[in-house]
Amino acid sequence: MKISKSGAVWLGATAMAASMASADGLPGSMVWSSYDVGSSGYVEASAIADALSRAEDVRVRIMPSGTAIGRLLPMRTGRVDYGYLANEVYFATEAIYEFSAQEWGPQDLRVLLGRPASFGMAVAGDAGVETLEDLRGKRVAYVQANPSVNIKVEAMLALAGLSWDDVDRVEVPSFAASTRGLIEGTVHAAGTVTTGANLFELESSNRGIVWPDLPPASDTEAWDRLREVAPIFEAMDETIGAGLSDDNPAILMSYRYPMVTVYADRDADEVYAMTKAIVENFDLYKDVSAAMPRWSVDIAGTPPTDAPFHEGAIRYLAEAGIWTDEHQAWNDARLERLNKVIEAWDNAQEAALEQQISGGQWAGFWADWQAEHLQ
Repeated sequence: MKISKSGAVWLGATAMAASMASADGLPGSMVWSSYDVGSSGYVEASAIADALSRAEDVRVRIMPSGTAIGRLLPMRTGRVDYGYLANEVYFATEAIYEFSAQEWGPQDLRVLLGRPASFGMAVAGDAGVETLEDLRGKRVAYVQANPSVNIKVEAMLALAGLSWDDVDRVEVPSFAASTRGLIEGTVHAAGTVTTGANLFELESSNRGIVWPDLPPASDTEAWDRLREVAPIFEAMDETIGAGLSDDNPAILMSYRYPMVTVYADRDADEVYAMTKAIVENFDLYKDVSAAMPRWSVDIAGTPPTDAPFHEGAIRYLAEAGIWTDEHQAWNDARLERLNKVIEAWDNAQEAALEQQISGGQWAGFWADWQAEHLQ
């Protein structure tokens, strides 16, 4: 594996035995986007890319980025074929946060597969934090241009009745920089998945790592506060990751990350082949990390995800016996919602033009339009 100065990775192809799974229709070379170097998303994308390069005779380049826009923009312009993304998928389909800008709007995205993941507040063991309430006044990382991370942190703070105003918000340039800050001591806490390389480094250091438990799902008052911030998270018991085990679990948030994502107009036959290749070469990458078994198709190939599944992926999942009528009903409803957002955006743009809404007024205008037309 060769890493360039930019962090991009090229994974060369080698011939494999004829008995290896193959997927006719895959392009000879692809470019994928992912979270930045050091993140679990980058590690997992690299592992899957390596498996496909060995088994399917394809060449994959990975373009890491620490921002949501940095991962989606090259997909939008066609420079990137597939993204290994997080909740920016939901934000982009809903045209919220950075995607509410007039040059963005709702993105017509689709998912192939997405493994279940957990997200919590990683805290340096010597920071004196045992509960979420103890974060008051502590230095908490805020990742620039990354609403996917920041909304989760805000939601966890809400569980404790806190907000960004109650902590010392430390802005960092990327997701990897947020967890690196734990090691370097520039932050006390950072919102993150549990399996990033930086976290295992923190765990093995003299400082150690702590995961303050989120309130259990039975604490409806706390979780109602969270859902006022973001309605897409649930509670889960996590045993995989730095500082975690069967004997030392933590209550964290559940969501899907990474999600293999494309635009809706991606060729269905190619998406079918891509889904098949990832699924049928599972044995080549399942042992790369403790989280990789969650890429098993019976878990990663089912809703809910942050966008509808692509028709090419559904075709393969149906043939594999994974896709059910209930899954299709969920997908139909999710697609209906996405189409409503797109329609609302188009109507809002027309109304803004008629009312001569200037660029600086657009954000408030769109927020009001959403509240009136998309509830």
